[in-house]
Amino acid sequence: MVKYLLAIALLCAPYFTSAQVDREETREENNLKDSLYIEEIENKTQLPKVLHAEPLYIDLIRDLGARKGEHEWNVGMGITDNQKYDAYQMLVEYEWAPLDRLGLEIEVPFTFHTPVNGTARNEVPSHRMESLKTAMQYTFLVSERANTSLAIGYINELELADLSRMSTSNMVQGNVFNPFFVAAKRWGNNFHTLVYTGPRFEKPFNNAHWHNRFDFNTNIHYMIPGTRNFIGMEFNKEFTHNDFDMTIRPQLRVSVADNLLVGIVAGIPVQRENERFSSFLRLIWEPGNKHH
Repeated sequence: MVKYLLAIALLCAPYFTSAQVDREETREENNLKDSLYIEEIENKTQLPKVLHAEPLYIDLIRDLGARKGEHEWNVGMGITDNQKYDAYQMLVEYEWAPLDRLGLEIEVPFTFHTPVNGTARNEVPSHRMESLKTAMQYTFLVSERANTSLAIGYINELELADLSRMSTSNMVQGNVFNPFFVAAKRWGNNFHTLVYTGPRFEKPFNNAHWHNRFDFNTNIHYMIPGTRNFIGMEFNKEFTHNDFDMTIRPQLRVSVADNLLVGIVAGIPVQRENERFSSFLRLIWEPGNKHH
């Protein structure tokens, strides 16, 4: 019996050795691709920059440590399941870096509503071009040694009237002031963490009351070895005077071409009274950028 087992072991040994060698070669190849991609993004001949995975739902104004001339188009589409209606979101945004480490963005989001479960149409919000959003972000610290970047920024939203009531006299309904802070760190080649936080002050023009909240978003992502693809989670938390809401957003980013990425996001609310599950798709096009 022992002789038979030894014979089988000797016959199988080349297979297991070959499989182990293949795994080692694949691991080394992926590590090399990761290193080359990081080297391409960080490019030691230019201003220092650290590669970070960017969240897909509450995204950044521009890459942390942005370099002059970078630019990107985003198109987003989503659906949110509420108890009385479904909300369909769409956004178009353009972001660019006119100077090193300074990112700017213009975004126009739309929302359309459809009643469900027999809800009357007058109980459903009207269709809206939500706002005209302009934003800036400045990366004030880039530490290559610690693989860490820190940034501050500001988003301004001119809130617009419902599409059915929009006219030149009542087009703008209010303004939102949203300063924010970003801290990001890469752990090794593949793990990424990021914090995005700041207050949000909303001032309607038709009354004297302010509506305030505080956002605290934490993120973790894993860049799949040998690719630009990642999987991750956003934890979007909102604090108001007497309420707390959180939505967990598992997500996936896939590279479909040298300069085209697709992001897929699911939204799972925690203790939200009206909002239920949601989904979101983001198309990211980087004109003129090529990654290998």
